[in-house]
Amino acid sequence: MIPKKLTKFLEDNKIKHELVEHRTAFTAVDIAATQHIKPQEIIKALVIKVDSKTPVLALLSANRNLDKDKLLKTINTYRKKNDEKLAKKIAFAKEKWMKENIKIGKIGATPPFEALLKIPVIIDNLVLKNTKVYVSSGDYNFSIKMTMAVFKKVSGEFVSGSFSLSKSKKSLSSCSV
Repeated sequence: MIPKKLTKFLEDNKIKHELVEHRTAFTAVDIAATQHIKPQEIIKALVIKVDSKTPVLALLSANRNLDKDKLLKTINTYRKKNDEKLAKKIAFAKEKWMKENIKIGKIGATPPFEALLKIPVIIDNLVLKNTKVYVSSGDYNFSIKMTMAVFKKVSGEFVSGSFSLSKSKKSLSSCSV
């Protein structure tokens, strides 16, 4: 089942949602295929480390790949507006770091809620075009379905930008300035 802390978070905040059970799936694309859901409605949460220290959650659709250069640009656009130091590089968080710091859910099934994880969220603009979305529940056998309006409400403050590539294009494996 989904983590108790996530259930409590959803209940305490009166988040209108539906828990969707499915066969064990380790990727957002697998969930779309097993549930016959449009891949663009499935949100995958990627844990990214900025300059090897600051974590962020990058949210994009299952049918898209991350463009690290564009994500770095999105992060720096936000930082520049807020008079913060610009980032030089980003990388995927290591599994060891995730086990030690992401205490809700299983590795690769990170729920995308900033208020719950206390990690800033950056959402790809294409995700925001959906009317409904499916997000990770912290478990490989359940997803959470909600409207985009509800998702935005529960997400609280977030940064948005265009940082995904279609699956047909090669995603970038490294990025630095």
